[in-house]
Amino acid sequence: MNIEYIKLFVRIASTHNISLAGSELGLSPPVASMHISKLENSLGVKLIHRTTRKVSLTVEGKAFLPHAEEILNAVDNARVAVGVGSFTPQGTIRVSAPASFGRMHIVPFLKEFTEKHPHLKIDLRQSDSIVDMVEGGFDIAIRNASLNDSTLVARKLARDKRIICASPEYIKKFEEPKTPQDILKHQCINLIGIDNWTFQTPDGIQKIKTKGSIRIDNGESIRDTCIDGGGLTLCSIWCAYKALQKGELVQVLKDYPLVSDTAIWAVYPSSRLLAPKVRAFIDYFIGCYGEPPYWER
Repeated sequence: MNIEYIKLFVRIASTHNISLAGSELGLSPPVASMHISKLENSLGVKLIHRTTRKVSLTVEGKAFLPHAEEILNAVDNARVAVGVGSFTPQGTIRVSAPASFGRMHIVPFLKEFTEKHPHLKIDLRQSDSIVDMVEGGFDIAIRNASLNDSTLVARKLARDKRIICASPEYIKKFEEPKTPQDILKHQCINLIGIDNWTFQTPDGIQKIKTKGSIRIDNGESIRDTCIDGGGLTLCSIWCAYKALQKGELVQVLKDYPLVSDTAIWAVYPSSRLLAPKVRAFIDYFIGCYGEPPYWER
């Protein structure tokens, strides 16, 4: 059984695309398709369904996948043990990240990351939509949220502390709220999907349903609207920290911290075979961000 065929099969299972998986391994689409056919012939079963739009695993393919991953892991371990191989990160790593966080805290480090790992290529897709990792063929997804998907493995990159902000001009004009209840007297700029702000108070948890005429689906745009005096907003420090440092924004309601379990997570579909490129990416960015993360220092 050819190890290169198995490696190709594992990448196809992740990307759902024969051409993409083949290109990552330096194979043309016809050669990649031929290698999979040879693997299927050697096993005597059909491993993948081929259509014009996508590739999916058969029942037999899904059953074979964990064993294929274990085979590759065992081969890598054996090569390292006898000194003829290493866990050098290589190939293409496909990463999905939220648009604002990606632009502010991933893109600035990509040059140094690729210089440190010259055998790696980065395919970064930035979107505020939650992507289907398997469907999209992603190795890692960066998420700034609370995690609910138990099918994913996650590693925390940094905490995501959120605060209530306003511009100095807005505070001067409308006065600073002193308690969460005072928010009801103010215009609020809401991130679409977050209409309630929840606070820890001496009397327990207090949830405020905010009101306002502006709702936006992007964190940087919300921050900029707040800087322009559009109202109060809930903002992650990683997004607002430069504006806070410049005095363009000020934190309000400091004595009433927001209740939140969000963090910056790196999530990936399976822990059975954590590829060196995935481990390298996660370890590098944990080192970049630090604890506390640099945007809170």
